Amino acid sequence: MTPQELRNSILQLAIQGQLVEQRPEEGTAEELYQQIQAEKQALIKAGKIKKEKPLPEIGEDEIPFDVPKSWKWVRISNIWNIINGDRGKNYPAKSTLSHIGIPFISALNLHNNTIIDDDKLLCLTESQYEKLGNGKLIKGDIIVCIRGSLGKHGRFPFKKGAIASSLVIIRSSIDMALLDDFLMLYLETPLFYSEIRRYDNGTAQPNLAAKSLEQFLFPLPPLAEQKRIAAKLEELLPLVDRYEKAYSRLQELNRRFPSDLQKSLLQQAIQGKLVEQRPEEGTAEELYQQIQAEKQALIETGKIKKEKPLPEIGEDEIPFDIPKSWKWVRLYSICESIADGDHQPPPQVHHGVPFIVISNISKGYLDFSNTRFVPVEYYEALSNDRIPRKGDILFTVTGSYGIPVKVDCDALFCFQRHMTLLKLLTNRSYIYNILQSTLIKTQCDAAATGTAQKTVGLTSLRSIIIPLPPLAEQKRIVAKLEELLPLGEKLNSSSAQV
Repeated sequence: MTPQELRNSILQLAIQGQLVEQRPEEGTAEELYQQIQAEKQALIKAGKIKKEKPLPEIGEDEIPFDVPKSWKWVRISNIWNIINGDRGKNYPAKSTLSHIGIPFISALNLHNNTIIDDDKLLCLTESQYEKLGNGKLIKGDIIVCIRGSLGKHGRFPFKKGAIASSLVIIRSSIDMALLDDFLMLYLETPLFYSEIRRYDNGTAQPNLAAKSLEQFLFPLPPLAEQKRIAAKLEELLPLVDRYEKAYSRLQELNRRFPSDLQKSLLQQAIQGKLVEQRPEEGTAEELYQQIQAEKQALIETGKIKKEKPLPEIGEDEIPFDIPKSWKWVRLYSICESIADGDHQPPPQVHHGVPFIVISNISKGYLDFSNTRFVPVEYYEALSNDRIPRKGDILFTVTGSYGIPVKVDCDALFCFQRHMTLLKLLTNRSYIYNILQSTLIKTQCDAAATGTAQKTVGLTSLRSIIIPLPPLAEQKRIVAKLEELLPLGEKLNSSSAQV
């Protein structure tokens, strides 16, 4: 049960007479009702309030639920007066209002059952206020929105003020503060909002006539029982508030859990804690030397260029311990090449070779559904290290840097300079998972430069350090991740549906 559902349930019990017991010695709502009618009649005779047309009797088919025998179903205007705002020629234009003077309340100012005094609260001059023929507020009035945000309400806390045309005032004609307190409770309940739905006559904008609000059904308890209901709610609702905070924390944990699980699994993987080490699988040093020999052969045959040696990895660079059979290496040392896209904007044509930009890989895979195109001649003139082939990895380095994407197709395409192409000399799936880890994100964050759009430079990317396991262990790590990571994705999908 959500906090709001729990709150609604408690409020519903309150207005159904099921939150506290009934006590015969407290009298009946009928007696209270007759007392109110007598006081209203006296005020009418004294000319203090106007006599209004009788409201229709409440039919059995209207009553939404049973209430205790000591209670009574009434209409709101049987108890309170509904007062409209002034909608005549003296209604103030917004341009004439300021932040100093007499509060002029709109729906924007209603929040948490009161009036918020902030920069949204506009004010009338004394002259504007005096000209108003209706809608003047006194302290303690209850304000309800009847256009737009139907049902939004609050209690007026200032000495005097006025309402905008989208609001009405509900004012007690007798001095019974408990009645107003119980009305404020009613305005929070599902019953009130079901009455709004019953009388809402709006189309493009929700709209409620003041005359309709007068007819809203209201379950009236004896006055002493109202007091006990209020006391019980003061006891229970703070507990609901505490439950809401705990519920929100749990929701946040549920939302973060799949992502945190993925990060945790990747961290376990790159620390050598996801699968056991097996001596018979050799060492990363042996694999590393094999890769260096392969790179040297590529250099000697002219397939790749010889580049400056990478700096040695210092002790201060190593973020955590890894198994003895592993080795810290720089990313470029295990790649055939790492190259970014052409820095010169390529010519564009209507048909040709697809030109991939970051938006085409932002979903984590290559999306050719809406690409630009470059001439075939431009593509054919690119160097080998800039031509993507199946088995390579694209890695974004500008703006949304740090997104790795596998090249899993044989399609011809080229890419913009805001990403790099990694041609690997070890297990691609292992490196792909490494590139999604916080280890790589942390290093990219530290290396990124720029203001409007941060970029991870090619030199910095090539120098990123990664933990290298023996090749057979890499494969076992990938297999374990392929088994476990989908569980996190299922959890993520489930939490999104909740």
